Amino acid sequence: MTDVTIGGVRLPHKALLAPMAGVSDRAYRELCMQMGAGYCVSEMVSSKALSFGSKKSEELMEISESERPCGIQIFGDEPSCMADAARHAMENKPDIIDINMGCPAPKISGNGSGSALMKDPKLCGEITEAVVKAVSVPVTVKIRKGWDDSMINAVEVAKLCEQAGAAAITVHGRTRQQYYKPPVDYDMIRQVKQSVSIPVIANGDIDSAKKAKQVLDFTGCDFVMVGRATLGNPWIFSQINSYLADPTKPLYAPSLEEKLDVMVSHIAKMVEYKGEYLALRQARKLVVGYFKGLRGAAALRNDAGKISTMDDLIRLKNKALNSN
Repeated sequence: MTDVTIGGVRLPHKALLAPMAGVSDRAYRELCMQMGAGYCVSEMVSSKALSFGSKKSEELMEISESERPCGIQIFGDEPSCMADAARHAMENKPDIIDINMGCPAPKISGNGSGSALMKDPKLCGEITEAVVKAVSVPVTVKIRKGWDDSMINAVEVAKLCEQAGAAAITVHGRTRQQYYKPPVDYDMIRQVKQSVSIPVIANGDIDSAKKAKQVLDFTGCDFVMVGRATLGNPWIFSQINSYLADPTKPLYAPSLEEKLDVMVSHIAKMVEYKGEYLALRQARKLVVGYFKGLRGAAALRNDAGKISTMDDLIRLKNKALNSN
């Protein structure tokens, strides 16, 4: 358990679920919180789409009691529009509002949002201030190391966001230009932690309990945020919690049957929230994570790309069990 709070919101554990577009929907957030995540964040919601009354954006902001503490993440490049979006998001009673200043995707950064904001530190501060003034809950900001190698300014942006009222900063230790490929610069994350007095969350390539502890120890950060390493492996949260409490204790590893049972219940929850047609199509890229390291994984992944019903998923589960 942790005593660190973000603007008064207590997060019970140090490992947090990163927001991931197309992945961290309500069903996934509920699963990861059940597995020991200390906090979760919605998929990113477009401030402009909200202003146009987008039904899809409204659905992205739905939060259930079983996933708290939970934040809603918004993105955009206009302070007033972001403030309106934050006020709108409050209808769903999030514990925190998170501002995305780190997404590297061209369709986001190409329109001046996400990581493109790193090119304009002053605007980062203005957006943060506008959102902080608009809502009664803590506001956090997710940033990157910088835009590219010629513009590494995470420390500057973090300080401006703190001055503007941000309650915490999450830092992904790569530039936008680097996407997700080169090694993460944990030294830069440590510099950010040393430059501000609010909690800092380290993000990027945290893929095991041991790595989580190493990153926390090296950076001095208050929390770690785990994203891609959770795919097919939501147990990583309970493993991190256990390892931080006692590194000598053997880590729990699920049996194949338990793993595949969780896969089925995960997708069944998606069906409950979205209907079978949409859920199963979105699930195709998610179920492959549960097959990682299995015998015949390539064939299972191929079959996963064709599932359309829960019956298809059950057949695939049985095929995986029978071949391993």
